Amino acid sequence: MQIGVETSRAVENKRVYVVHTDEIFRAALQFMLHDENEAHEVTSLAEAYAKSVGRKVDLILLDMAIVRQEGQGVLRELNRRVPGAKVLLVAESANDPLVQACLGSGADDVLSHPLKVEPVRRKANALLGRSATPVSLKVLG
Repeated sequence: MQIGVETSRAVENKRVYVVHTDEIFRAALQFMLHDENEAHEVTSLAEAYAKSVGRKVDLILLDMAIVRQEGQGVLRELNRRVPGAKVLLVAESANDPLVQACLGSGADDVLSHPLKVEPVRRKANALLGRSATPVSLKVLG
């Protein structure tokens, strides 16, 4: 059942990949976004690249732990291999100097802890080009 989901969002096809090293965070983020998107849990960048072949990916939520491990160059590679996808970093703090550097080199925005449903949806919707306020709400079953 979808509660508080704008009707047009429930039927449009926006593909979102949640690439996170922690399976709990990955599942939680996917759950928060699945009502309004085609949201997929992805365990690694290699899997994201493989799954994106022949598919349009609109948004990628990327764990900062991956950026720390792979380096900032991973953002350029992500933009090259998954063209057109927006990148939303998932970080402990938006004030982290590495996060700020990433915002200047390929990431589109940052989602910082604590992760709550409304802020997660609001950031995702903004990057997906959706209006901030729903026009009509409907319960879908």
